Parts: sequence; structure tokens; C-alpha cells
Amino acid sequence: MTEIPVWLAVLVGLLSVIGALATLLGCIGLARFESFYERIHAPTLGTSFGSAAILAGSILYFSVMGQRPAVHEVLILIFVTLTTPVTLMLLARASLYRDRAEQNGAVPPSYGQDIVADMQAERDGQQAPNNS
Repeated sequence: MTEIPVWLAVLVGLLSVIGALATLLGCIGLARFESFYERIHAPTLGTSFGSAAILAGSILYFSVMGQRPAVHEVLILIFVTLTTPVTLMLLARASLYRDRAEQNGAVPPSYGQDIVADMQAERDGQQAPNNS
């Protein structure tokens, strides 16, 4: 049985703990934030950074112990990094579309030029233009 070098055990353990903490923070954010639009952000970051740290530890362990580069984790990292933000955007857009169609009050405000126009209209005492 091959023993693990101490420096490798410490480094892999540290990366695993960092990944677990990032994932835990994402879970706490999911439970703590109030609206759907706030909740969807925290788990995405936790998933991305947590999986990156855990996969880095896995790459390091299997590269040193197998005495050859272990690159299959890189494919997992690329897949998770690409699919997680896409899933976030699709869920957020679908929810935004639904909330605007049903005219729910939980819709986040518009961004960009519309906010500036609204602020100028409020300052001038006029009715804000319709953003929908």
C-alpha cells in the first residue's frame, strides 16, 4: 500500500475543505435570501467555486499518486463551469417572464437607461415611462 505524502494530504484536504465551505455558503445563501432572484445567485457561485476547489484537489491527488496527469477532472470542471451559469440564466429569464406576465410584485427593477429615465421623471415631477 502506497502512503500519501504529508504535503499532498494537507493540500488535498485544504482544497476539499475550501470547496465544501464554498458549497455550504451557497446553501446558506439559498436558505437565507428572500426572493427567487436573490436565491438563485448564491448556489450558483457555491457550485462553481466549490466544485473547482474539490476538483483541483482531486486532480492533484490522482496526478501525484498515479504519477501521470489526471485530466478527466478538467472535463468535469469545464462542463460544470459552462452549464451552471447557463442554467442560472434560463431559470432567471423564465421566472422574470412569468412574473412580468402575471404582474407579480416580486419582479426586480429594470436596469440601464430606464432607471435613469425613471429617476429623471421623478425628479421633474412627471410620471415615469412604462418599462415593460
